[in-house]
Amino acid sequence: MQAVNYRPIGVIHSPFQDVEGIPIQPPGASEVAGIIEIEPTLQPGLKDLSGFSHIILIYHFHASKGCDLEVKPFLDNSLRGVFATRAPRRPNPIGLSVVKLLSVEGCTLRIQGIDVLDGTPLLDIKPFVPEFDAPNAVRIGWLSDRVQNVENARSDDRFK
Repeated sequence: MQAVNYRPIGVIHSPFQDVEGIPIQPPGASEVAGIIEIEPTLQPGLKDLSGFSHIILIYHFHASKGCDLEVKPFLDNSLRGVFATRAPRRPNPIGLSVVKLLSVEGCTLRIQGIDVLDGTPLLDIKPFVPEFDAPNAVRIGWLSDRVQNVENARSDDRFK
């Protein structure tokens, strides 16, 4: 396959300076505020974004090195296929988070519910639309009896 190259559209700022101790999903960071700085040349692309209460952030796991096709995810002690997890050590270290959009001020977005390392390169933003992004009938595999623990789960050093 041919390589695909992306350039960041901005940077995500959070209070998290180390990969250990970060909430592993946005529900565990529901009160954590962050700031996104968008490249100034891309500011016209932010038009109308303030009309959405939540946005999807697509970003690069810049502190993740290597790839493991089987991992022990944070909410489990069994080896799982990486594509059945949200682990950061992946063939393409891309992450996503749904966060609350508090405001858009020029090239600065103020957000809440951020669960990423400070300085994370942002690849894209999409508006969150429940009718598009939250199907009614879903199965969540091995996570079905573990998601209730996500709010208190924190990262450790297993994906450094």
